[in-house]
Amino acid sequence: MKELIERLYPDQLDSVLEGISRLLDKYGFRAAEDGRYRGLTHKDAILITYGDAIQQEGENPLYTLKRFSSRYLKGRINTVHLLPCFPYTSDDGFSVTDYYQIDPGLGNWKDIEALKRHFDLMFDAVVNHISQGSDWFQGFLKGEEAYRDYFIEADPDEDHSQVVRPRALPLLHEFDKQGEAVHIWTTFSRDQVDLNYANYKVFLHVLDVLLFYVSQGARFIRLDAIAFLWKKAGTSCIHLEETHLVIQAYREVLDSIEGETFLITETNVPHKENISYFGNGTNEAHMVYNFTLPPLLALAIHKQDPADLINWAGSLDLPGDKVCFFNFTASHDGVGVRPLQGIVPQEEINFLAEKAIAHGGFVSYKDNGDGTRSPYELNCNYMDLLTHATEPLDLRVRRFLLSQSVMLCMPGVPGVYYHSLLGSENDRDAALDSRINRRINRAKLQFDELEQELQGNDTVRVKVFEQYSKMLEKRTEEPLFHPAAGANYSQSGNVLCIERTDGDNVLYGLHNFSDQAVALQNKAAAVRDLLNEVDISENDWNLEPFGFLWLKKL
Repeated sequence: MKELIERLYPDQLDSVLEGISRLLDKYGFRAAEDGRYRGLTHKDAILITYGDAIQQEGENPLYTLKRFSSRYLKGRINTVHLLPCFPYTSDDGFSVTDYYQIDPGLGNWKDIEALKRHFDLMFDAVVNHISQGSDWFQGFLKGEEAYRDYFIEADPDEDHSQVVRPRALPLLHEFDKQGEAVHIWTTFSRDQVDLNYANYKVFLHVLDVLLFYVSQGARFIRLDAIAFLWKKAGTSCIHLEETHLVIQAYREVLDSIEGETFLITETNVPHKENISYFGNGTNEAHMVYNFTLPPLLALAIHKQDPADLINWAGSLDLPGDKVCFFNFTASHDGVGVRPLQGIVPQEEINFLAEKAIAHGGFVSYKDNGDGTRSPYELNCNYMDLLTHATEPLDLRVRRFLLSQSVMLCMPGVPGVYYHSLLGSENDRDAALDSRINRRINRAKLQFDELEQELQGNDTVRVKVFEQYSKMLEKRTEEPLFHPAAGANYSQSGNVLCIERTDGDNVLYGLHNFSDQAVALQNKAAAVRDLLNEVDISENDWNLEPFGFLWLKKL
């Protein structure tokens, strides 16, 4: 820790170390025991959801979420990732005004405690920026000493062309600070003002937030937009060495205390940049979002060819057995396409963007800094990205579940967005009415209506939910899905085989990316079909169009 702090804040070393010690005392954390690492297992699966994703009149949404999760997720999902559940002013929660309170529109900390009795929890740490309406920023504008240098004042006449821009919006916005016009760094929007981590007091204040989340039961903490954390003139202001050092310092503190809290970095960037947040395998993120998987998987399904997916997946080496990918296909955001850069040609990225539009979605663009724009994110429900609403129901369900099976079979911890689990489709009106593209995949559901739908027959929602639930159940029962179990990828025609191994134990995840039925020559004398719960000894393994099998060698 001393070495990390010396590199970050050489002139304030003693103050920072003393501050860390005070924070540990404040929350009463005890020192960790050597060898305490328990790690992640095949039983870990995370639901990604808003606190008010499922609602019931007269109830706190967090209470309703607990009712739904307890009734429908037990034995399938063991962790609930609550997207920002704090008071906010914009961006559907990602412009936080108070890190320490629950948004009263969702409930309170007692509702969180009730949810924690049934599930592990993952909290969002939206700490690259904070709302302009927060006490922190308002105190800064008023000149309060407690918030001096908490934010970044910059000269708009200076050259900021090297700064990587995630959105086609101004980098700086003007504010009134004690009667003087100042320009403040705002990576994402005027309402989201970036914190100044060059000020060691900001480092400590954010550490206080993280430790508070741990004290409230967070097993996982998602570091939102963390790649942009540190700013330095004349650089891209993304992935800077100091950003990695800050994450390493926070990891060091969390590793030093009793209990086990995992840090997950959210960095929607090209793959090689993304995996840099693993550090050396023991000193930085425990997990990183596998951002390349969603667009590459969608492209493979549309092309009916998993070759690019296989080549990429086979290259996913990890720096150790104590880190893994957070695998997902959909989230509250759209499907980022920047992670495809260097893996497929730009023409294929454009092809995928055209598919999103043709299937009722939208495309968001990034500013390249030279007056041009390029696709940044596909705003489309993942079901609708893969399939068209006019296609036969069974075909839509098979293609979608094929994608989810690939994700569940890959090494790592799966993150399942609530709309994916529930077979939802585009909420195009919400995006058009709000002029916020991402709301196409953020619909709020009514609990009573949802229950009635799930008791029906022959709908996309029912078919997806029933089959997805079974996949999750079987996954939690099979140790070969452990994040650290071996994985090999191979292709036979249009079929992708994900082979999970642990010693002599072998499991084959077979995925037919073709619209034609396929018969594969049996690789083993006898296998157990885990999803259909039957033993198979036939000479061929038969896959229906866009079908998949989980076969364990007997």
